Amino acid sequence: MSPSSPEHNGAVPPFRRIARELRAEMDRGELAAGDQIPTQEALSRRFKVSRATVQRALDELRKDAYIDSQRGRGSYVLRASGASRPEHEGRSHTGPGPAGVELAEHLEAAFRAPRVTLDSFSLTAETLNSAMQGPLRLIQAGELEPPQSVTVRLLLPFPGAQLAVPRLVGDPEDVRPRERLRRLAQSHALGLQSSVGRLADLGLVTQVSVEVRSMAVTPVNKLYLLNGTEALFGYYKVVQRTVSYRGEDMDIYDFLGLGATLFHYSAGGVVPDPYSAEFVRRSRDWFDSVWSTIAEPLRLFE
Repeated sequence: MSPSSPEHNGAVPPFRRIARELRAEMDRGELAAGDQIPTQEALSRRFKVSRATVQRALDELRKDAYIDSQRGRGSYVLRASGASRPEHEGRSHTGPGPAGVELAEHLEAAFRAPRVTLDSFSLTAETLNSAMQGPLRLIQAGELEPPQSVTVRLLLPFPGAQLAVPRLVGDPEDVRPRERLRRLAQSHALGLQSSVGRLADLGLVTQVSVEVRSMAVTPVNKLYLLNGTEALFGYYKVVQRTVSYRGEDMDIYDFLGLGATLFHYSAGGVVPDPYSAEFVRRSRDWFDSVWSTIAEPLRLFE
């Protein structure tokens, strides 16, 4: 740090001051895990700084894994303090935790198995697509031994269905929120297919499969099954927010996915918890029953 820098002279740069204040609010629980961070515009007005300064503050929080951001969906709190999560040795039911963090954590462990299977039931596959990038990067960097096979099954809502959410505030018949959802789901599903398929293209994994099916239902919860022995389950929270679609702002009722809280259940471990193991078994049976009966193949390029 140079002698003339603001911090050397006792003045904290505005972006660091904002980051510290937001971090303190998370530590005090005023911003809890899963909560949405105020918009950059709102923070700019609150702290009387430019949006560029607010962006630098959010980058600081993102770098320290306090928040996660997704384009078009805002920023969400990942953790409520700087303390690391405690280990749960010998327990098969841990959590809960923010979806982005919890899923990424368990996915990396799942990818240490020789044959990886991932079943997902969600609104858009956004959280899974984001969380998958971690283990995929580790494999490509040679820091994680590649599995022999990776099999992914995505279960999404049917694009043409009259979903309860998302919908325009004041006009549930407006089709634009569902059109926007369809584009988001298509983008994340295709992104997942591409990134997983790259493992085969690079010769790192012998067998790779990503299959997408849909059914005419509004998901009110999300479910992830990892290697048939781990389940992560969470409810979507309905929020009212403003989104942009084709150059227009819309006030819609929408689901929070990345910010949702996931509960972890395991049928593994030295002494599996019977309740947890039964939850995994029932969840697996439910997914298989839907997948093999009413779910239909979804063509992403329509």
